Amino acid sequence: MNNSQQLYIGIMSGTSMDGADAVFIRMNGTQWQAAEAHAFIPYSNQLKQSLLDLQDIGENELHKSMTLAQELSSLYAETVHTLLEKTGIGPQEITAIGCHGQTIRHAPESSYSIQLVNLSQLAEQTGIFTVGDFRSRDLAAGGQGAPLVPAFHEAVFKSDKETRVVLNLGGIANISVLPADSHAFGFDTGPGNMLMDAWVNSIWQQAYDANGEKAAQGTILPDLLAELLAHPYFRLPPPKSTGRELFSLNWLRTFLSGRENPHDVLRTLLEYTARSAAKAIAQSAPDARQVYIGGGGIRNSLLVDTLQTRLQPHNITLHSTAELNLDPQWLEAAAFGWLAACWINRIPSNPHHATGARKPCILGAGYYA
Repeated sequence: MNNSQQLYIGIMSGTSMDGADAVFIRMNGTQWQAAEAHAFIPYSNQLKQSLLDLQDIGENELHKSMTLAQELSSLYAETVHTLLEKTGIGPQEITAIGCHGQTIRHAPESSYSIQLVNLSQLAEQTGIFTVGDFRSRDLAAGGQGAPLVPAFHEAVFKSDKETRVVLNLGGIANISVLPADSHAFGFDTGPGNMLMDAWVNSIWQQAYDANGEKAAQGTILPDLLAELLAHPYFRLPPPKSTGRELFSLNWLRTFLSGRENPHDVLRTLLEYTARSAAKAIAQSAPDARQVYIGGGGIRNSLLVDTLQTRLQPHNITLHSTAELNLDPQWLEAAAFGWLAACWINRIPSNPHHATGARKPCILGAGYYA
């Protein structure tokens, strides 16, 4: 390895709460080189349900949060060990881990966002210097603490010839707009896979709708779609961010009589994700012609096809981030490895044009192994 290059591991567990991704990346200072390997460990059904239970106010929250943070950190450490075994790299060769943790509450209106992880424990169990707590510094500077990825997308994907948009279809959908001649910005467009996954789990006790097969059996319910699209979140100007606090299964059920065909509800939710994302892209990046997709939603071909149909009138075509040399499944975890590199090199990394923070900030806090 070139002595000027450093190795980092990024760890991400997103709003979908399906498991932990770890990605091994190579940097030259703060200059991106490549993402080279990936490991994934799924959450158990019990862990996922325990995390979902913390989305709502309940009893004994502090104790549950702390013990879940420890359980998560052990799982993150296991994911790191799996990645190291896969690559044959020793922990002493890794400059740092960048770990996001698991979001359980995102409340920028109250200046906080809670991600569960015990960073000291993760450093101890891996033997690797660990950086985390990436959102609180941006929040302290008046930002939303989200989305954090536009700065990473700008560093890795920006073109000086065209405006590009990166669409992350995770539990929440968010975009990064990368103009050729100005700063990146972005925001959460609304639900990604989250409402669809919650509905599929509640009706069929499955984690997600594989390739949109169940949604394809339904038809759109126009009245329901109109009610969902009337959510006031969509009328807010950026910067803005959201989560399960606004778009929950309980919220969805307030619009249902209980007599709807479940496949029709699911098809409507898929359309909801596609339309809200397409509208956000067309309004915020009218000169963009290329949208690059990452996140788990890219595996849902019906969702991708529907999104392409909604973007067709704007002469926008969809592509995988793989065309820009980063696997769509690795996208978010790689971002937190990059954020760790920024912390190590004392480089401000909050995309303050996206979050609304008053100034650039160095994000995160470090924990020695």
